[in-house]
Amino acid sequence: MTSEDFTARTTAMTDTLYRVSCTLLDREADREDAVQEAICRAWERRDSLKQPRYFQTWLTRILINACYDLLRDRKRLICMDELPDGPAPDTGPEQSMDLARAVGSLEQSLRLPVILYYAEGFSVEEIAGMLGLSLSAAKMRLHRARAILRQRLSEEDENL
Repeated sequence: MTSEDFTARTTAMTDTLYRVSCTLLDREADREDAVQEAICRAWERRDSLKQPRYFQTWLTRILINACYDLLRDRKRLICMDELPDGPAPDTGPEQSMDLARAVGSLEQSLRLPVILYYAEGFSVEEIAGMLGLSLSAAKMRLHRARAILRQRLSEEDENL
């Protein structure tokens, strides 16, 4: 893969990479670091990509691994600015929960496949490959996530 081709394809994927990092990382700086790290890793390993048609899936998988690495490193650190001052605010049923918030409240193992499938347009087969899952496991995670979202959103409608 030529450097021009790599640059063009990476530039075209920048928004996708950032959105995927948003599903895994809470802090803006961490998201930017993970995207940058993924691009650097991909550049260093660009010769290992055997089929250029899988570039998007390959780079997304590298990003997911970079996010996990960053989470693992950050787990050991506690930023004093992020410690709560008191008890968590009470979120009653009267508060509106839109779809983005409902998706954001899913556990990570369900949230990531939903974002990759619906927001980024990856196929179930591609998601299974990126996440190291069997095809049936990827389908099951999407199914469970849809069921949870359906339940949460219907509860919101009933409470309005």
